[in-house]
Amino acid sequence: MTTIQIRGGQRLVGTIQVNGAKNAVLPIMTASLLADKGITVIEGAPYLTDIENLAHVVRSLGVGVEMSPDGKVRVEADSLATCEAPYELVRKMRASFWVAGPLLARTGHFRVPLPGGCNIGERPVDQHIKGFEALGAKVTIEHGYVEGYVNGRLKGARVYLDIVSVGATINTMIAATLAEGQTIIENAAKEPEIVDLANYLNAMGASVRGAGTDVIRIEGVKALHGASHNVIPDRIEAGTFMVAAAITGGDVFVEGAIYNHLSSLGAKLREAGVEVEDDISGIRVRAPQTLKPIDVKTLPYPGFPTDLQAPVLALLARVEGVSIITETLYENRFMHVPELRRMGAEVKIEGRSAIVEGVAKLTGADVTATDLRAGAALVLAGLVAEGETLVSGVEHIDRGYHDLVGKLRSLGAHIFRAGDSVPPLKLVSSQS
Repeated sequence: MTTIQIRGGQRLVGTIQVNGAKNAVLPIMTASLLADKGITVIEGAPYLTDIENLAHVVRSLGVGVEMSPDGKVRVEADSLATCEAPYELVRKMRASFWVAGPLLARTGHFRVPLPGGCNIGERPVDQHIKGFEALGAKVTIEHGYVEGYVNGRLKGARVYLDIVSVGATINTMIAATLAEGQTIIENAAKEPEIVDLANYLNAMGASVRGAGTDVIRIEGVKALHGASHNVIPDRIEAGTFMVAAAITGGDVFVEGAIYNHLSSLGAKLREAGVEVEDDISGIRVRAPQTLKPIDVKTLPYPGFPTDLQAPVLALLARVEGVSIITETLYENRFMHVPELRRMGAEVKIEGRSAIVEGVAKLTGADVTATDLRAGAALVLAGLVAEGETLVSGVEHIDRGYHDLVGKLRSLGAHIFRAGDSVPPLKLVSSQS
């Protein structure tokens, strides 16, 4: 079993390069199914299991996908062999459901299983279906599959999403690119990854305007082609390193990070007493040893990202005083709390809020990652815990962080991964 082994107490110092955004690569890969000619080249893609899993889904449709160590993903979708995605692949990750939109737009049919992914709460696909039906499709759900049909082309329409949904915005926007006429998506998600997807679609020959606002307008075209696109930096990875610097009282420059994508995190870190500098080439974080408690509430972008809630909770577990974190997006996203308690954290859950009473120290323990961001939180807690921390469930971390261990080690952390070509950690005294 793969584990991450950490000996806490090291201050992180140095420069770290952020990878391309996983959550930008995934929708762009599915949108590549729209191209009936040409090759798509996605540059800056990190080698992650989520991206590898989606590549298997896309290949199952008869599409050529190549992933290379230099961060390039090539997709050739001149022809499609099927419009049905296999359950054994889709169940592994929720983003697999995003193949429905391009399949429907290009072929008039899709059959995709209800998706899986991290167990962080209910994430229904009703808003995706609402978008497809508004564009003229007939959609049914039977035997665990969602199936959609349309005779001829989809028809442009006005689509109002009842909740701000990144996935539904992605699927509706992709489907609308080949619809006849204009589509207007209201109450659309505004994430930077939505903007990046729109830029890629436009490079394919689409006409998408307004991405990054809550109203997106798409003028349908008859055909799209492959294109080259360099994805944006991963704001969640960057935010994780910012919190890592803060929790260790470190001084870290996150090269490539875009502050405008992380302004809500930057504001909260400053509120806690951390120095955050916006630089043209990245973000520098310098933290004192003593921080102040803060309150955090997760919200749709540009609010505080739910994906950084767990890492920030780990930070606040070491901040003297009482902090409150309110999770408004996913009801099961405090699954890391019992594991942090094993390390000495004092956290009380009341409904959708976590009341965190900071402790003087955390202690190393054997803990298990229950999902991707929970895993990151446990690693960060291990960086400051007294003694040794052993994190299992590493497969969750591998879904969203490329070489997290190596990057943290480059900043001075005493952290290793079982199977690395280095000797295992041994507990030693601070005088060693």
